[in-house]
Amino acid sequence: MAQDLFVTIKSHYNTFTRAEKHIADYVLASAKDVLYMSITELANKCDVGDTSVFRFCRHLGKNGYQDFMVDLAQAVSEAHSTPVLQNCIVDCSDSTDVMIQKVLNNNIAVLRETYQLIEPVTLAVTTRWLTEADRICFFGVGASSASALEANNRFLRVCHKTECTLDARMQLMRASLMQKDDVAILFSYTGATKETVAIAQAAKKAGAHTICISRFACSPLAEICDLLYLCGGNEGPLQSGNLSVKTSQLLLMEVLYIAYCQANQDECARHRELTNACLQRDKL
Repeated sequence: MAQDLFVTIKSHYNTFTRAEKHIADYVLASAKDVLYMSITELANKCDVGDTSVFRFCRHLGKNGYQDFMVDLAQAVSEAHSTPVLQNCIVDCSDSTDVMIQKVLNNNIAVLRETYQLIEPVTLAVTTRWLTEADRICFFGVGASSASALEANNRFLRVCHKTECTLDARMQLMRASLMQKDDVAILFSYTGATKETVAIAQAAKKAGAHTICISRFACSPLAEICDLLYLCGGNEGPLQSGNLSVKTSQLLLMEVLYIAYCQANQDECARHRELTNACLQRDKL
């Protein structure tokens, strides 16, 4: 599905120059006003040169300012027809009611943004790789290890070829022993976690397909991996490792899980019956 321009700006934000960040901040804050500005007017508002605005447009994959404006008009129109959830960053001064509302708004907004970032072509390739793989390994370090473990637990009910270990050094060793057509799925919000990058390098060197789930389109991990899934959600000062980020990661894994089950219906049904029967025997 086509990415919303605002989502694209946010996912590329960490790769912008200082001047481009000024432009991005202004566009995100005053999109309706920008619709009626020339390139020079926008440059003046952001205290940058016309060339910086042009580079900003090209950085987003646009042919020029007019191409950018067409996408901006569409994004503004879609945002106007969809309720916009703002002020989702929790502050120490927030009352209990405000804090709860912000947490709710943040999770809804994150799920919506993650949905907009899913590319059907990428999903189709991933489903084929997972179907053909001998082993599917989930990797994550620190807070991301919880997402990796949950993803493994989800697939384990219908698939006999998944693995996940939580120790970073054990993950690195496992990645180095992967083989051609195996699939490594790596979780990292920043895409810059040193251990996760090393694990991706080891898996790639071993010949495995590598897939990363990250917030940022341009990161060391994204550069290494064959496929990238972008998750929504920004972490504020009080929200490092927050559950809204986990929610977006788990939404992506649920999409992958359902796509895999659709492509392997008979096998998944048989495995689900076996695992459910095994679990039923353990109940009192």
